Amino acid sequence: MAYKTILVEKKKHVGLLTLNRPDKLNTLSVKLFEEIVLGLEELEQDDEVHIVVVRASGRAFCAGRDVSDPTESSLERHQHRRFARLAATIAKMGKPVIATVQGPATAGGFGLALACDLVIASEDARFGMTAINVGLFGFGPALVLSRSLGNKKALELLLSGDLINAAEAERLGLVNRVVPRERLDETAMELAEKLAKKSPVALQMGKRGFYTMADMEYLKALDYSEALISILHATEDVEEGIKAFLEKREPVWNKR
Repeated sequence: MAYKTILVEKKKHVGLLTLNRPDKLNTLSVKLFEEIVLGLEELEQDDEVHIVVVRASGRAFCAGRDVSDPTESSLERHQHRRFARLAATIAKMGKPVIATVQGPATAGGFGLALACDLVIASEDARFGMTAINVGLFGFGPALVLSRSLGNKKALELLLSGDLINAAEAERLGLVNRVVPRERLDETAMELAEKLAKKSPVALQMGKRGFYTMADMEYLKALDYSEALISILHATEDVEEGIKAFLEKREPVWNKR
């Protein structure tokens, strides 16, 4: 499919989706919102792709909403519907999604990074829920922030609009790793390729099960976990994984 605001490509079992509006700091226009969702859906449906990396061209990951977009004259609630659709798309994907962040990731851009399962940031990355600074409030990004951070600190970031650097984001658990800018893509690909070698079935069941259990009452989540174990143990990948381990060789997984 031909895209105007993103690039989609594959490297072995890793799908790469690149935000490609560097002259606009990759701000979220209506078109970019739509194409990110379409690109993610394309990669989710590709059996050869096991891991997805979301990255950005230029000096910024994503500086939030594009207020210069003439199509943004519609009611503000439509903006939140777009973010909700984007976050829901990532949440529903079986494949783990890694965000690589350089420069500013603010407002909806911060929300996009947090909606991904893992985040690798460069040392120059900056994060902030800045909507409050222009009289708005990032309700959609607030939800993904609260899932990654305690309420007190989440509210401080949402109400103050302050920026935090990559080291602070890592300390708060919002970022998995911080690396020099020149090693950002390399580090992300190393992690993506490492995960892509795992069983696709285990990756997808693991991701979905993790988030489902997080939203369940504790005792029900324990029962659910036992059900997942039974289902996973009945798959060919488990049999192949154990056999490969005993034979001291690399496993050959099913595609799905």
